[in-house]
Amino acid sequence: MPLFSNKFSPKKTPTRKVGVFLANKNFSPKRIEKELGPNIGPIRLKLGDQETVFESGSWIPESGKIGGTYKENEKLKKEIKRLEDENNLLKLKFEVLLDMLTQTTAECHSQKEQLNKLKQMLPYDKGRDS
Repeated sequence: MPLFSNKFSPKKTPTRKVGVFLANKNFSPKRIEKELGPNIGPIRLKLGDQETVFESGSWIPESGKIGGTYKENEKLKKEIKRLEDENNLLKLKFEVLLDMLTQTTAECHSQKEQLNKLKQMLPYDKGRDS
C-alpha cells in the first residue's frame, strides 16, 4: 500500500449490461411496441405548475398562465389565416368583376361607334326632322 494514496482518483466504472434492443438488434415496430407498450403517447414535461407536451417538433404549453396565452395565440393565428383567405377571395372576386365591367364598357363603346357609322350611312331626310 502506497504511503501517499490519492483519495480523489476516480474508480473504474463497471461495464454496462447490453440492453434488450442492442442484444437482439431487432428494432421492428412490433418489437418496440411489445417492449414499451402499445401507446407510448406524447412526451410530457412538468416543471412546477407549468406542463408542456412535445408535439410536431415543438414544445406546446398545456397548463398555467403561458398555456392559456399559447392557446389564445393559436386561436388568433387561425382567425388571421381565415381572414387572410377570405380577403384573398374577395380581392379575386373584385378583379373578376372589374374585368367584366371593363369588357362591358368596351362592348358598349364599340356598339355606339357602330350605331353612329350606321346613322351616317343612312340618307338624311330633311322632312323627317321636324
